[in-house]
Amino acid sequence: MIEALRAEFSDVSDPAQITRIVVRLLLAAVLGGALGYERERSGKAAGIRTHMLVAMGAALFVIVPHQAGMAIADIGRVMQGIVTGVGFLGAGVIMKEGLNISGLTTAASIWSSSAIGILVGLGFYFAAILVAVLSAALMMWASKLEQWLPSHPAFAITMRFRPGFVPQESALAGMAREQGFTLASGTVQIQQAAGRQEWRFVAITGRRDVAISKIAERLGAVEGVEEFQVSGARN
Repeated sequence: MIEALRAEFSDVSDPAQITRIVVRLLLAAVLGGALGYERERSGKAAGIRTHMLVAMGAALFVIVPHQAGMAIADIGRVMQGIVTGVGFLGAGVIMKEGLNISGLTTAASIWSSSAIGILVGLGFYFAAILVAVLSAALMMWASKLEQWLPSHPAFAITMRFRPGFVPQESALAGMAREQGFTLASGTVQIQQAAGRQEWRFVAITGRRDVAISKIAERLGAVEGVEEFQVSGARN
């Protein structure tokens, strides 16, 4: 029995190999956790644990065939499987509510964590650390850079009109222009139930300082509007 156990655990007989595996898994977990910390600090669902597990799992999937002597071309197929699997995981954190989409940055950070794990698993430590540092810096400071760049804030608007009132898209577009907005092309959605129409669209403005309360005030004065909802649109 002892000989059988020794044969089963033959992979632990090489201290150099054990050290290599431990170091790479720990480094992948630390670098993935660095990205996860930023997401955790921002109150996102996928935080430190998720990013650490993704990076460490991706590293392990690469370490095993690499240590077994698999050719790089064959490991490439393993990496394709990792990227596909992580893509499904990232899709789980993307939320779409009406015209609003959130979670794209978190999904991208999970994808980056898998790339970091792959790099660490292959032994490209410098590249892995560089990707982790750049990714964390982008997530923390790119939003500040966006504030200095020209932008066009967008708002998702839902308008419910009183029964029997039929609004015209041209009149709605004219009202938006008067208020300094333009309707985003292809975003107008119309739904009708019980003789009442509901319009959903994205309005874009060239001014960064537009207050959402002012938009709500203007929407309340539109003819035929019975109820409305306005929120920042992230497309």
